[in-house]
Amino acid sequence: MVLTACTNGGAPAASPSSGAPSAGPSAAAVVAPEQTRSALRAKYGIPDFADAPAPQPITLAGGDSVEYLHRIPTEQKVAFLTIDDGYLKLPEAQELIAAAGVPVTLFLTTDAVKDDPDYFRPLIDAGAVVESHTISHPNMSGKSYEFQRKQICGSADKLEGWYTRRPTLFRPPYGNKDANTLRAAKSCGMTAAFMWTETVHKGKVRYQGPKGVKPGDIILMHFREAFRADFVNALKAIHKAGLTPALLEDYMPPTAGPA
Repeated sequence: MVLTACTNGGAPAASPSSGAPSAGPSAAAVVAPEQTRSALRAKYGIPDFADAPAPQPITLAGGDSVEYLHRIPTEQKVAFLTIDDGYLKLPEAQELIAAAGVPVTLFLTTDAVKDDPDYFRPLIDAGAVVESHTISHPNMSGKSYEFQRKQICGSADKLEGWYTRRPTLFRPPYGNKDANTLRAAKSCGMTAAFMWTETVHKGKVRYQGPKGVKPGDIILMHFREAFRADFVNALKAIHKAGLTPALLEDYMPPTAGPA
């Protein structure tokens, strides 16, 4: 099955946070004691996981382009949950990520974030790491090097300004890329660019190949109306496979920064 992402390529018609700061959860939801988090996990049906093993960073090829990875080549019993875009800002998503206590990587589109950057701060406080997904979510394939570099570097600049940390990983919208994409990403200080192995949409996990999450798989979901079902079912699929969510960034070699 061929998997696609961000099929609409734009914002939903309405967002709970459009034009106003998000209310978000109480601060206690982000820094909740374990007994509260356990209660929230039970409420949402989130499985409990063992601690992830000490990460074993992979080796990437050198050169003037980043590698484009569909999965992480590891035998460790881990999988990686990634969440794209950021158009729809549901307070429930903040509570779910805080309750789960698992690492996630957010590939954010800055045009989707700019109406309410503060919405994502509780997610970062709960352990999420923000990475680049361009400024305006264009199909990058076939675009000029200069256009693509502006999209990637400009996104990283904005996200660093909002959240202090500069992104080091990149996901091209729709998963579409060409040689210019990978060169531009490298020049913007990216360590690698990413596809995915599974997607989750409307609560259903869709596999590319044999059913079941495998060690090193990268799971893609979005900030959409079905966030709760997507997030919980992604974690259940990881748990059923006997794996633990791990942080994608921990498996990357250090980056030298933008050129």
